Amino acid sequence: MGGSVKDLQSKQELDTVLHEGSPVILHFWASWCEASKQMDRLFSHLSTDFPHAHFFRVEAEEQPEISEAFSVSAVPYIVFFKDGKTVDTLEGANPSSLANKVAKVAGSVNSGESAAPASLGMAAGPAVIESVKEFAKDNGSSKLESGLSDPLKNLLQQLIESHPVMLFMKGSPEEPKCGFSRKVVDILKEEGVKFGSFDILTDNDVREGLKKFSNWPTFPQLYCKGELLGGCDIAIAMHETGELKDIFRDHGVLTSSSEAKETDPEKTSTTSSLAGKGGVTDSTGLSATLTSRLESLINSGPVMLFMKGRPEEPKCGFSSKVVEILQQEKVDFQTFDILTDDEVRQGLKKSGELKRVLTEKGISEKQTLEDRLQKLISSSTVMLFMKGTPDAPRCGFSSKVVNALREEGVRFGSFDILSDEEVRQGLKTFSNWPTFPQLYYKGELIGGCDIVLELRNSGELKSTLSE
Repeated sequence: MGGSVKDLQSKQELDTVLHEGSPVILHFWASWCEASKQMDRLFSHLSTDFPHAHFFRVEAEEQPEISEAFSVSAVPYIVFFKDGKTVDTLEGANPSSLANKVAKVAGSVNSGESAAPASLGMAAGPAVIESVKEFAKDNGSSKLESGLSDPLKNLLQQLIESHPVMLFMKGSPEEPKCGFSRKVVDILKEEGVKFGSFDILTDNDVREGLKKFSNWPTFPQLYCKGELLGGCDIAIAMHETGELKDIFRDHGVLTSSSEAKETDPEKTSTTSSLAGKGGVTDSTGLSATLTSRLESLINSGPVMLFMKGRPEEPKCGFSSKVVEILQQEKVDFQTFDILTDDEVRQGLKKSGELKRVLTEKGISEKQTLEDRLQKLISSSTVMLFMKGTPDAPRCGFSSKVVNALREEGVRFGSFDILSDEEVRQGLKTFSNWPTFPQLYYKGELIGGCDIVLELRNSGELKSTLSE
């Protein structure tokens, strides 16, 4: 090893070294961030003091696959490994913490001594420590909107909000200049979404400024209605699970399929004639015409099942189970495939008509899934529904919420929604919140990743979770 810092070239190279079991320290940095460069000087000296550990440097933007694998959202950011496992992390320019964490993983210079800055040995020296400390005081890690002028912030905000779906990428949709940008473009095309794009290679001010503005060090960056969704890996994951489509729908973003419905001459004329017949009902937000249509559908048979697909070909497990139960009970029933009519699908969610009719007919709903969800939500005072576990998150948003809770010293329970599809889908409806993670306090939904980070940044997270 020899006590030198190496530039990591791939995730595969890191996995190979980790497999050996030696201590590994990984420094994510950016050439535009002075705090990163200052910390890198100390990082280099520490590699000399601890020659039996591997010291790797990763430029966050140039290695997005590695950066996103470790949910890097600010630089400098350092990850510590021992026996092939992640044992600690450090965000920001904190020389004392870096020295002590390295010593803890790689072993102190002298047995029985901590590696506080004063005892790092001659290699580091007080000048290096003090220069990093001083810079850290003034700058810290590269955080949101740090050092951006008002005109640049206004420009970035205008660009982000210029389209309902906005992609900052390398190249153009017709000619992407990197594989990650190409993947996100392909995903958006598969989703049938119209989107704007900006080639960050054409404007370095936008390219560097957006990293700080969004607190996201890599590209591409995908936004929906002004909110950052994430980079390539997150876009792929949300696309594969169907959450991306849900987000677009919930934010009122039209896809090619929904546009086709709206522009169909027959449907357009029907919509126009219905619009003139009645306004929106006060209680549900539905037009009087749609409410009447829903009531008619619900009353079209003694037992009416609104499902995904048909009894012969159910399109989801829940629908299949209900069909099986009704058939086992030898109950005659009619059905309506909600996948064929989004107006009915969304209207039923908002309407109280179904519940009213069921009550009038003396039919009580069996809410076994709802009961189960309520028990899970109430199983801990602070409860997090996430992808993966706190020690091994499976998405960047979940990782950020876990880190925020741990930074605040909040004890919390968790549930891996990837392990139970019934809970995963059921909770979206139960909470009326389409994405994960979801954080609850005393049975009440606090929100997702953005809300948790906003509460943490404003200093309100701990007090919110202890009222």
